[in-house]
Formats: sequence, structure tokens, C-alpha cells
Amino acid sequence: MDIQQHILKLRDELNQHNYNYYVLDQPTISDYDFDIKLKELQVLEDQHPEFADEHSPTKRVGGTITKNFETVAHEHRMYSLDNSYSKEDVLDWEARVRKAIDGDVQFVCELKYDGASISLTYENGTLLKAVTRGDGVQGDDVTANIRTIRSVPLRLKGDYPSKFDIRGEIVLPFEGFNKMNEERIEIGEEPYRNPRNTASGSLKLQDSAEVAKRPLECLLYNIVGNNLNINTQFESLEKARAWGFKVPKAAIVANSIDEVFEFIDYWNIHRHNLPYETDGVVVKINDLHQQDELGYTAKSPRWAVAYKFKAEQVSTRLNEITYQVGRTGAITPVANLEPVELAGTTVKRASLHNADQIARLDIREGDEVFVEKGGEIIPKIIAVDFSKRPADSQPTEYIKNCPECGTALVRNEGEVLHYCPNYNGCQPQIIGRIQHFISRKAMDIEGLGGETVALLVKEGLIHDYSDLYMLTKDQVIGLERMAEKSSDNLINGIEASKQIPFERVLYAIGIRYVGETVAKKLANHYKSIDNLQQATLIDLVTVDEIGMRIAESVVDFFNSEQNQTIINRLRSFDVQLEICAEKLANQTNKLEGQAFVVSGVFESVSRDELKKLIEDNGGRVASSISSKTNYVIAGDNMGPSKRTKAEQLQIPIISEYDFMSLLK
Repeated sequence: MDIQQHILKLRDELNQHNYNYYVLDQPTISDYDFDIKLKELQVLEDQHPEFADEHSPTKRVGGTITKNFETVAHEHRMYSLDNSYSKEDVLDWEARVRKAIDGDVQFVCELKYDGASISLTYENGTLLKAVTRGDGVQGDDVTANIRTIRSVPLRLKGDYPSKFDIRGEIVLPFEGFNKMNEERIEIGEEPYRNPRNTASGSLKLQDSAEVAKRPLECLLYNIVGNNLNINTQFESLEKARAWGFKVPKAAIVANSIDEVFEFIDYWNIHRHNLPYETDGVVVKINDLHQQDELGYTAKSPRWAVAYKFKAEQVSTRLNEITYQVGRTGAITPVANLEPVELAGTTVKRASLHNADQIARLDIREGDEVFVEKGGEIIPKIIAVDFSKRPADSQPTEYIKNCPECGTALVRNEGEVLHYCPNYNGCQPQIIGRIQHFISRKAMDIEGLGGETVALLVKEGLIHDYSDLYMLTKDQVIGLERMAEKSSDNLINGIEASKQIPFERVLYAIGIRYVGETVAKKLANHYKSIDNLQQATLIDLVTVDEIGMRIAESVVDFFNSEQNQTIINRLRSFDVQLEICAEKLANQTNKLEGQAFVVSGVFESVSRDELKKLIEDNGGRVASSISSKTNYVIAGDNMGPSKRTKAEQLQIPIISEYDFMSLLK
């Protein structure tokens, strides 16, 4: 056997042993024998660099140093799941599904592991990249660190698609987490707080050799891509397992909602026997064609829901109620608590939401209160222990003036929040608006964080977000934590933000009630900020899904002389205030005012491509058929009840080719 063949044979053996140990949990070789073979391979590779392979088992030990993790776009968006906290919520979800879907429905139940979300991209059977969830549209490239995790296959086996993404969670098993903490305590270091945060933090360590030392695992559960030749979610789990991925075996197919609840009830008790943290059950529609029919909201798939197990609960003392001012002027009361351990973290503060919530719970300073983590993430007060209330306790009086600038608060009719109306003079509002402007989903200015924004405002270097474009390196280099390199990064990041597209700029400028989705809709409709600021209330409410509250907020924003000045300054700095010519070239108003429902499986284009064509040409995509629907675009496997409803309402049913003709 020649050297190359021997190297290939050793790699195959070691890959199989890795798979047996880390994926199947069935080792067939001792650790000592594995290490001997690995060292032999390492020596041969060092002696024969001409046979180097980045996917070799020897590369699992890491060693790559990453100073800055590159932000990359997900080819397929990573959505978050809608959470439910009761079986009634799950029943409501099932009712919505059955209303939208014709025929029988099967469910797949999977455990919801509590880790760090990851998307792995494979091309021709090898790991191409690994990207964190980020904001769902883009995340951080952490490929070098993920390569060190033994349960992530570097090469696949079997009959896999040429390219696809697979999503899952990076988790830290309890056994490995406890061992890490024992070692830290032994050397006098502070122990890690919980497995989830430790797993998440591991992905952003700069030295991949340090990541390799941590006993991380990768549990996979969702395949995304084109032409995958997979028909059901359960089939996708089985195929992923056959290709070499570690796919949890707890998943089942449920033929009724009663079987779903049996699964939930079983694991609500037995989850404590699992080697990993889990905080609920994910219920998905099994049929992938039915998933396509249901589609997505702006944030979540309609074909899945997460049932969260009841949160851990503790009691502690409420020491003080303080008040925070947000970027919109909204006042949020905050409970400052006697520190208490809850679900692996120390809780010191909890939101009290608004004056009505304080009154409803009759919360007072000095009370003993019950605290839980909503979704086991955000602490909240759920009740007061009245038996321990001091005799001299006084009801909480909600503040009447802004805690920052002293301005009298206002509360608009029909709203639960109090607001500070000092839009231009209240410093937390000014700082908050600039922090929103630079945020990842908005202008995404690299090198500029929230603390630096607050410092720039307090030093008088900026007074609104348009001032950012006047900053110079000489002004910022003397600030706290601002050295040569960080100053360059900040100025370069501000300059690069001038290329951010108009819909994100529109979101960034902070019009009240205009979130990401509304900003995109307004940008596509009006094409430029000049057109938008000339729109009247009547014009705005005729735009699909723009109600009176949003319309009034948009008009109020542009009626402000100071906002007009800021917009003009942004224009002078070449910030994108209109849709770029290239994108406009692919858009028309041919379908303006027309609503389409897309149903079935298509040949020449994907469902997503069809929806994009509709929106790019001024049309609206609706999820269900109504009297306001203009056309139903029908592919194969269109649901019979949808067809019946369209026929009853005399709505034209057209093919994908008829639709293309409409565009021409």
C-alpha cells in the first residue's frame, strides 16, 4: 500500500470511529488506540504535505485564530418559532392549520434543545461554511470553530443533495459542562453559569484550539435547499441521520393532536433524564408541501409551533422600582430585586411593563414577589406574596415626570404606556434613536456599539444620527477604549453604511410603529423618501397593511422640522434614500392593487420566486382566499377546498405560465 492510500485509509477509519463515538454513542475502539492512529496520520500528513486535506480528522484540533467573525447572509432565511405556553395555544395553532390545509394532517414532534442555533452549508458532500443565526437574515461565519466539533461531519456519506443547508443547535452536555466547571473551580476561576450561554460563547472564541477543548455537540433537525427530493419532515430527519449527522432520536410522527399532547406530557417529566438542556417541544407539520402551503409570517413559520415547558419559579424581595426611558420616549418601570438564582443565572432586575401591570398585581417596594423566566429567558414578576407584605406598605404611585429630563409624562388614549414628549431634549431618547440607527438590522455600523454612542452624545460630539457622518478619526481616537485600530474601524464602518439599501435606512431613522416589515413595504411602494414624505394620510392607508396608526406616525415624523433637517443632512452625506436603479429596473407597477394567493407545487419557478415576482411588480401576496383576492396561481397538489372556494367566489385560477404572461 503506497503512502497516499495509507493516509486515505487512516482518514476513513478515524472518521468512522468519530461517527461511532460522537454520533452513535457506540465506540468500537479505545481512546488510546484512537489517539495512536491520529498521531500516525498527523506524522504522515506532516511528511507529505502534497496529500493535505482540510477535511482530515487531524484538523479537528483547531488552531485557526479569528480576530473578527465575518458577517454573511443566509442563503435561506433562519426564522424563529412562535412560542406557546399552554395546550390551548397549541390547539389554536392546530385550528389555524386545519383551516388553511385540505386533507389529513400529520405532525412531527421533536424536543426543543436549548443551545446556540447554527446553519451548516454542505456542497458536494463537504462542509462549506457554518453561520450563526444572527438576525435570521445574516449571521457570523464561525466555520473554523464548528470544524472542531466531532459530531459535525466534515464529509458526508450516502446519497446526499449537491448543496443544502442543515440547521440545528450547538449544545454543551451536562456532563461536559460540569467537568469544565470542576476544572475552573480547581484553578480558582469563576464557574460558568449555564450550558446554553457557555455553548453560545464558545462559538465566538478567537482560537479554535480552545473551542476544540470543549465537549460541544451539534444536534441537527431541519434541512433547507432546492431540489432535495424529500417529501416529509420525518423523512428529512432519517436522511440526515443516514448522511452522518447527529439527529436526536426522540422525534415521532403523530397522527392526531392527542398524540402530540402525549409526547409533550411524557417529556415534561422525562426531560430531566436527558444529557442536554431542553426547554420544550417543537411541533411541525410533517408534509413539506403542506408546509409550503402554510408559508411564513414576517418572523415565524406558520407550519410549526414551540410548546415551552413551564418556567422555573422563585421568590425574592423587590427592593426598588425605577424607570427607564426608551428611544421613543416610552417609560418602562423596572423591578430591582434582591439577587436570586433562576434557571442557571442570577436575576437582579425584571420588567414591570407599565402602570396597569403594577396596579393589576398591586406591586409595591418591599414586597416578596414570585419571579419566573418568560420562555426561560426574560425574568418577569408574576405575583406578590401578600402574606409577607409589611404592615406599613404603601401603594405604588406611578411617576408623573420623566426621570431623566423632568418633563411631565403623557399617556395617549387607548395606550398602556406613558411617554416623555421631550423628543429633542431628553438624552436617553437621543441616545436610543442613534443606537437604533446603528443596529445590525438597520445601518449595521461596524466598530460602533451602544456604549460608544452614549459616550459620543455625552461628550457633545453628536446630537442626532446624521452627526455620525461628520465624525473624524481625530475626534474619536482620544475617547475611552478608542485606539488607532478601533478608531479606523468606526470611521470606516460609518462610511460603509452609506451603501445600506433604502428599506433598511427607512427602518433605521426610527419612525414610530415602522418596523422592518413595514419599512420594506413602504420603501417598495414609494421608492424614495421624497415620495414618502409627500404622502398624505389617505395615500398611506391605501397601501396594503398600513393602518391609520402607522400612517399618522409617518406624517407626524415628516411634519417635524428637525426630522426634515436630519433627512436633508443624510442626503448630503450620500446615504441611500431611494431604491437603487438596479433594483428599480427589475420592478414595475403592473400588478399594483392586485392580490394573489399562491398554492401548490410549481415547475418553472419556486414558490418564493413567484411571491417575489408578485411583490416586485407591485402586487400583494395573500395567505388565504377572500373576496379581495384577484387571482389564485395554482400548481400541482393545490388543495381541493382552496379550489372550491376560488370557484365559489369566481376568482380566476391561473397557472404559473399564465402569470408570466400577465407580466409580459
